[in-house]
Amino acid sequence: MNVDAMRRIDRWAGVPLCFFLTLARRLFPSRRSDATAPKRVLFIELSEMGSTILADPAMRKARQAFGAELYFVIFRRNAESLGFLRTIPEANVYTIREDSLLTLALDTLGFLAWTRRLRIDTVIDLELFSRFTALLTALCGATRRVGFYRFHNEGLYRGELLSHRVAYNPHIHIAKNFVALINALQGPADQVPFSKTVIDDAEIVIPHLPVAAAARTAMLARIRECRPDFDPEKQRIVLINPNASELLPQRRWPQEHFAALTARILAAWQDVLVLITGAPEEKAEAEHLRNRLNDPRLINFAGRQKLTELPALYSLATLMISNDSGPGHFAATSGMPVISLFGPETPALYGPLGEGACLTAGMACSPCVSAYNHRKTACREPLCMQMLLPDLVFEEVRRWLGKDGTALRSASR
Repeated sequence: MNVDAMRRIDRWAGVPLCFFLTLARRLFPSRRSDATAPKRVLFIELSEMGSTILADPAMRKARQAFGAELYFVIFRRNAESLGFLRTIPEANVYTIREDSLLTLALDTLGFLAWTRRLRIDTVIDLELFSRFTALLTALCGATRRVGFYRFHNEGLYRGELLSHRVAYNPHIHIAKNFVALINALQGPADQVPFSKTVIDDAEIVIPHLPVAAAARTAMLARIRECRPDFDPEKQRIVLINPNASELLPQRRWPQEHFAALTARILAAWQDVLVLITGAPEEKAEAEHLRNRLNDPRLINFAGRQKLTELPALYSLATLMISNDSGPGHFAATSGMPVISLFGPETPALYGPLGEGACLTAGMACSPCVSAYNHRKTACREPLCMQMLLPDLVFEEVRRWLGKDGTALRSASR
């Protein structure tokens, strides 16, 4: 199903279902027992791959604070993103197919049976605007149901299905909002709203995981298939990620801007090899970008690596320039700096937690998407991305590819 169809179903079916389930719970209240600490904690985040990285500090805190076994439910097409940090064992991940209404319904029923078989006692709903996840949270059998609640805000109706209602704060990073959900389980039982805590920046640091030598060697060989004379001792790799998911296509920086920036990078640094990354279905678009410049040091690498192989690629690269999308967050696990380009969304909430910089044009209409509009904008001409000019991005690139930037990158490995 496409994104708009899922939004319509979530609204027109999700709102009444949340209402009737709320009514049923009030008529037939279940017994709540919080006498013991959480032991089996389920996290729900379906649609955003980058959010699995941003939620990792919250997941690690749940494990450290309670000694709990962690579980996760996610859309099947996004499940590989959990493999970057491996905080959740693969056996503890349940995937839901969303390619059709039938498979969605079948996998949902399977999910409800799975959670009851495991006796999940605590569920953390990481979604901000999904009635579907609110229903999963309410029906999975957990006595502790933690999530974001609207209180006096307009919109975001998701019923009265939570045991721990946390106020979503649009003025702090989403990773801190996720940690606040865990803090709610440690606060007084009668607190309104839950999670009146201070969350330090140190709590949302993403760990850097080592890359196996064999994986790094295999990736190096794959790069040499495209550029046989590549020598990592004498040359540097810059990654260009011009893609963004269909969830919010307005996040894409114009291809002509990527072309102009890439041409300047190749002209300024003769030791730089530029790789265009992307999924297999994005290979044709990447080839179009490559053909615009027709430079032998510009390589279409889209579809040449699996999602789980990105850490090996990142370990060989010096810098990435990316739209506001998953790869910018995945890179936080490697230490590779990322220049992230923002427009419809704000880096104050969704900036990558790794090394690098976030750039915006600073337009009055930006950001235009949030939890309060289901992340759907009326904009048909994203000037916020068009007005983020290559000159500005190039100046930031110079910070990382110049002498000082090279020394910093080498020290971080």
